[in-house]
Amino acid sequence: MGDSCPKTEVAFNPEKLEHPTLAFFREYWDSKRAGRAMPARKDISPSEVREHLGWMILIDVLPEMKDFRYRLIGTLVTQYFNTDATGALVSEAWSVAGPDRVRSMLALLRHVAGSAAIVHLKGGKDWESTGFEEFESLYLPLSDDGKTVNHVLNVFVFDKHAVLMAREISRTSGERPAPAGTRRGGRTN
Repeated sequence: MGDSCPKTEVAFNPEKLEHPTLAFFREYWDSKRAGRAMPARKDISPSEVREHLGWMILIDVLPEMKDFRYRLIGTLVTQYFNTDATGALVSEAWSVAGPDRVRSMLALLRHVAGSAAIVHLKGGKDWESTGFEEFESLYLPLSDDGKTVNHVLNVFVFDKHAVLMAREISRTSGERPAPAGTRRGGRTN
């Protein structure tokens, strides 16, 4: 999964998460399981996660996991990627990063959906290309029937102040280009 993105660390079913938003969502996901392997999408209440909505991405699992669709992307995530891929297929959204990144993202989501595993990613500076700052991301499987994953709740966090400040400095000084993905479809989760 991380082959095409060497500056990214992957952990499966992490027990402890340091970032408070990721830790909140992991605990929230656990609390909503109610004895099941995983909660359903309907168990996730926007009013209960209100202060964290900007970090959320909801992804639909399409038949046979051939592709996935971005159903909802939080405003903070769209700021990071300078685009909003809501409604786009994952394969379309990542196509601007090249076929290796498309394969990598699809493999990651297939792993989450196929094994109902929680996945934690951590990316270093310039993890995708110049201009992409450090991030952490948590993938949480959701299932309406308690067995088959039909949605993935993705939480994508970064140091908002540092990222937006660095981009403003870059923009005003002309030091480096804006991150890739400035057109519709150039985002991740």
